[in-house]
Amino acid sequence: MKRHGNAEKIFTDRFASYKAALRELGALEKQRTGRWLNNHVENSHLPFRRRERAMQRFRRMRSLQKFASVHSSVYNHFNQERSLASRGTFKLTRTAALAEWRELGAA
Repeated sequence: MKRHGNAEKIFTDRFASYKAALRELGALEKQRTGRWLNNHVENSHLPFRRRERAMQRFRRMRSLQKFASVHSSVYNHFNQERSLASRGTFKLTRTAALAEWRELGAA
């Protein structure tokens, strides 16, 4: 709140720790809790939760790091965010990525 300024409303779960923190900040009256009010906030954390879930499969941190280093470069190469580009642009970038992948596989 100090960095981004005061919010008009703060949507949270009903955890007691949120209430205590907001009381300390003097923003308790701004807290809104409700059955579906927090959905927007929770959905913004989904990519982080997905990575967290994948990390639970690894027993050793070293094997996780090996996988993550390779996975991130490959994932970033093929993840084209379809909604941000026109169909023609999307097809061109996907074709280029696949051609490069095939070259790497052939070597």
